Amino acid sequence: MRRERETVRDTMATAREVPPISATILRFFRRIVHSYFRRHFRSVMAQDTSRFAATRGPLIVYANHSSWWDPMVCVLLAERFMPQCMHYAPMDAAALAKYPLLCKLGMFPLEMQSARGAAQFLRTSEAILAGGGVLWITPQGRFADPREALAFKPGLGALATRVPEVTLLPLAIEYTFWDERLPETLLRFGKPLRIPESTSSDEATALLEAALAATMAELRSAAMARDARAFEVLLQGGRGTGGFYALGRRARALFTGKQMALDHTLRETNKGDEPR
Repeated sequence: MRRERETVRDTMATAREVPPISATILRFFRRIVHSYFRRHFRSVMAQDTSRFAATRGPLIVYANHSSWWDPMVCVLLAERFMPQCMHYAPMDAAALAKYPLLCKLGMFPLEMQSARGAAQFLRTSEAILAGGGVLWITPQGRFADPREALAFKPGLGALATRVPEVTLLPLAIEYTFWDERLPETLLRFGKPLRIPESTSSDEATALLEAALAATMAELRSAAMARDARAFEVLLQGGRGTGGFYALGRRARALFTGKQMALDHTLRETNKGDEPR
């Protein structure tokens, strides 16, 4: 009887730690995300997405953090490859206070410079993973140029040593211009990691930094090659030059009966893609 009471108490405590997600607000926000990417990017393309979709058990996706767009990338990936799961992410408490609606989307506050904040992060993260949720983390804790050397805050390494059988999946993100007016969003999933039980937090942090750095280097090489066939197209965005020049070209194509080439450079994509 005592054991049953303890189990119930632990379950209630876990439920209190996990932030509630509004399904209605999440659906609305996902539409906004799709609209934003289509308006502001030529495409969203990714490599090795099977590494994300095939994972089992507790999962943490951790990424470099160079842009305001990063959280929306995570929303797009979560919906595309794991729509059946609940997805969560920590966010600086001061920043989150400016956008309280994000709390309904799985964001939870993180006090960056306090021991209490670190303890709360670990409790909430462990509760999320224990409940089957997916955790998304940008362990640099700030915006940083992707050419900088990685320097993680200690929270992810500590968490990795506390959750048994957790998979940690590196995600490299780049925003770059190729041949068109709008930039590309390029993504690459690295090799999944599991941290051995005897590993210290500092050792875990070093392993995780090295794995993400390697993934970012691989994505950097693919970005420099400018070959869309090396990627899976997740979303097609805006094409052409836009503005009055585009209106003139459309009118000329209409009157001449010739098909208008929207892209500056003809692009071949992976034939296995199903662009949205």
